[in-house]
Order: sequence, then C-alpha cells, then structure tokens
Amino acid sequence: MPSARIGVFGGTGFYSFLGDVEVVDVETPYGPPSAPVSIGTVEGVQVAFLPRHGLDHQFPPHKVNFRANVWALKELGVERIVGPCAAGSLKPEVEPGQFVICDQLVDRTSGRADTFYDGPVTTHVGFADPYCPEMRSLAVEAARGEGITVHDKGTVVTVQGPRFSTRAESRWYQDAGWEVINMTQYPEAFLARELEICYVNISLITDYDVGVEGETEAVSHEAVVEVFNANLEGLRRLLVALVPKIPEVRDCICSRALQGARLEA
Repeated sequence: MPSARIGVFGGTGFYSFLGDVEVVDVETPYGPPSAPVSIGTVEGVQVAFLPRHGLDHQFPPHKVNFRANVWALKELGVERIVGPCAAGSLKPEVEPGQFVICDQLVDRTSGRADTFYDGPVTTHVGFADPYCPEMRSLAVEAARGEGITVHDKGTVVTVQGPRFSTRAESRWYQDAGWEVINMTQYPEAFLARELEICYVNISLITDYDVGVEGETEAVSHEAVVEVFNANLEGLRRLLVALVPKIPEVRDCICSRALQGARLEA
C-alpha cells in the first residue's frame, strides 16, 4: 500500500493540486471512509487526499464518518493533516473571500461519534490548543507569501448542521466574540489529536452567517458555493506553497498527545 506523510481533507475542487494520482481503498475498524483516498505529489511530497463529504458530496456534515476518515489517513502513514473548509463569518471585518487560520474551537454538535477511546482503557486527551501551533504558523506564512488576505487566528464554532443558524443563535455566537462558524471541524480536529496527528484548519470564508444587519442578506447555499468556487485557486496556491514547508521532524503537542492520557491499572 502506498504511503503519505501529509493528508488533506476537502472537497472535489481540490483534486487539481495533486499530480499522478493513485487511488487507494482503505478499510477501517469504523467502516468505510467517505471515499477512496487519492495519493499524489505536491512539489515532490507525497500527499493523501480524502473528500470528507464523499466524491459526490453525498454525506451531509452530521453524517460524515469522521472516525473512518481520520483512521484511513493514519493507516497510510499520515502525520500531518491540512483541513480546508468553507466557513461563515461572525464578524464584519472577517470578509467573504478571506482566509482564517483558526487557533480555537467550540463544539456545538450533538450525537457524533467523536472518540476512538470507548474503553476499556479510559483515555483523556488534552485539547486546550486544538490546532497544531507549528502548522498554523506555516499556513499563515504560506498564505501571506501568496498575497492572500489571511487572519492569523480565530475561534471556529462547529454547529450540527445541515441547517444554517437562526438569527438568535448567530447573535449568541457573535456576542461570545467568535469569528468563524462551520459544520465539520468537530470532531475531525479532535480525532486527529487522539491519533497524535497534527491538524491545521484553513477556513475559507464564504459568507456572513445570517448577514450583517442592514447590510447583507442571510447565508444561502447558492451564495456559499459561488464564493467558494471563486476562491478555489487561492486555496490551491496556498496548499501548494504550504506542503513543501512542512518539516518531517515533529516536536509539537500533537506528536505526544497520548503521553499521560491513559488511566491504566
């Protein structure tokens, strides 16, 4: 089976940044991942790509098999995951078409299978800093090097989906001071941490959640797709710039997440 050190989750629009793709079916203890994994190269670096929603976007956010997806990349030798995603803005200064490299996460989902450790060995993995600090700084540097407008930090609140927020909910999130809203960052980022895989989020802002009062309309799926497609080239350039910068040697919190995490007799 081929291997890759870097993994990327995303949608079908990201295929064009990979060359000489080899498609691999990976079996996992948690069922099939969303799609076969495509392995190709970016500047000579092996990269494994997996569309989190499936090849035809057939899995809505609350139905994505996150455990199978993360496990499949681990099986292929992945140690670092880049997780681009479409996201909404909760602040006027975070504008559609811009990028946010998030540093914090709030979980507002429910009922998702969100751990690999259901017993019998109880495992408590720390998640105070949910995104790899080393990869975050590299992603910010790569974006700026490509002339992309990027916010170097922000909190993403992950909602259950597939519906968008009510105005009351969005106001609640805005009042909390959070910047970004999305439907897939949890448990994807946490599951990577449980397997000691580095994870960085790249949020491509497609809309203002329920709109900026008096200025913009509430979000629609059509508007999200339009802005996302318009900025795909910038995302591809960012990924191509980022991947070669990622070092092989790791010395971050992610690489030792299980140290002291298990309660063993």
